[in-house]
Amino acid sequence: MPVRSTSFLLPVTLAGVTVLSGCANHLPQRSEHEERVDRKLIEHSLQINAGEKEVLELPQRRIKVLDQHQYEVTDFEVTRHYDRYTPYQPWRELYEIPLGAVTLVAGIGANILNVPLLGSLPESATHGLVVYGLDGLNPFMNVASNGRSEQNLASIDEKQLDKRVEYTSLPWAERPVEIRAGKARYELLTDPNGFLRLNLLEDPFAGQDISGVGKLDISVTAPEDNARAERTLTVSRNLRSKLLEAHELIYDDLEEDDVSRWVHRVKRLSELGLEEESSELEQNLIELSQNDPDLQKEFVEALAKATGTHRTITQ
Repeated sequence: MPVRSTSFLLPVTLAGVTVLSGCANHLPQRSEHEERVDRKLIEHSLQINAGEKEVLELPQRRIKVLDQHQYEVTDFEVTRHYDRYTPYQPWRELYEIPLGAVTLVAGIGANILNVPLLGSLPESATHGLVVYGLDGLNPFMNVASNGRSEQNLASIDEKQLDKRVEYTSLPWAERPVEIRAGKARYELLTDPNGFLRLNLLEDPFAGQDISGVGKLDISVTAPEDNARAERTLTVSRNLRSKLLEAHELIYDDLEEDDVSRWVHRVKRLSELGLEEESSELEQNLIELSQNDPDLQKEFVEALAKATGTHRTITQ
């Protein structure tokens, strides 16, 4: 007897759960389309452009550093399919059942009327009303509703549209460049365009005697993946012999010298082949003496006489 009772209660319990839980009313599947671009890094490299000549004959050199990437780029068309349904809520049957009965009767009437009208009534008035009525009369299913529908991701389809290789070459902007000069190491920063202006007569080299250094080892390293580039520039023996004298001519105290000494320093830099440094020193001396017009005029006239060229004061 207990066994028979248990066998009877099991299907009754399952039926009760089915009644209480109801069934979802499935709606037409919905799809979403989008395009996706996948970028896969193939190669990362750095490049140091320090000019064609490996030998420095002048103390300055303009160096450009490039940050280069190579990517494999794939374009996809992605389609996501969603199963849509109206979740079952038992309390809605309080109004759906009577409304379903009325709608079913109207649907049957529309189908009967559609016969003499030769099928001219819209499908929403014939098939649609009947389906709505039957769903409304079903106590275990709510009427389909787009307004409160829910969805689940059913599947994803991916279609490859294109595959190509792309290259980028960007400036190594405001990032460190290491320079080794003998045992000394210096870290300089590039400008926003990725250029480094190397000048052996300016800081940080100005405070060091590098006249005995035969080469400069330049390197850059990307911290994210240790990509690295190196370049070596040789300092010519002729340039090394000039550096110490040129440094003294540029940086020794100017205010302690007289005009003849000023002229000598500008002229001597020119004789050493350092025209850019000579012009800069000349301009600095003109600016230094701008509060003393007589001294400034004396310097310009003496320099013009010594070099045999005409000088114009530019403020």
